[in-house]
Amino acid sequence: MNTRLYLVSTAALGAALLSGCAASSGVQNPSGVPVTEMKADERGFVAGTGVESQDLVAVTDQMARSILGIPEIAGARVAPRIVLEPVVNETRFPINKDIFLTRLRTQLSAHALGKVRFLDREMMRTLEKERALKQAGQVTASADPNVVEFRGADYFLTGKLQGLSTRTAQGVGDYVLYSFRLTDARTSEIVWEDSAEIKKQGLEDAAYR
Repeated sequence: MNTRLYLVSTAALGAALLSGCAASSGVQNPSGVPVTEMKADERGFVAGTGVESQDLVAVTDQMARSILGIPEIAGARVAPRIVLEPVVNETRFPINKDIFLTRLRTQLSAHALGKVRFLDREMMRTLEKERALKQAGQVTASADPNVVEFRGADYFLTGKLQGLSTRTAQGVGDYVLYSFRLTDARTSEIVWEDSAEIKKQGLEDAAYR
């Protein structure tokens, strides 16, 4: 065999293999910015003047501690039943407002040690359908299917987000007031209310989705 031809062929095969390995390793973008994993209560470098994760964490932690300290909860002989009502968003930011109550509920459930109970009204249609199936004998029931077991609320928990915005040639500023209240379902009395306020300023606005 011609030695020179053999060396050329080997070199070409090696180049082809290297090319194939490079193609299978994925696209590399050396000029791109890598993803940075952060804690939810940290302020990131991609930030604006609106409602962000660190605000959500700080506000709901404060509200959970505040609720657990009131006599109606801390001193109750029987764990009160609470129903969550929708949060009212009056800020300019199109945020998922109910995420505040979701985190507040999970924080209370995790740290209240059984001092509060939440009624799952989002599941009412499913629960009513299940009860009807039991009453019709289509599914088995460990208890009397004719006994209504849905509990009524002792308190309603809701909140409101309100904001003030300022915009000039120097930048943009936003003030957001987060207020929450617990209302007695029998008397309509507000037995607890607390708030938090956050103000931010920046050179540019941010898009929130």
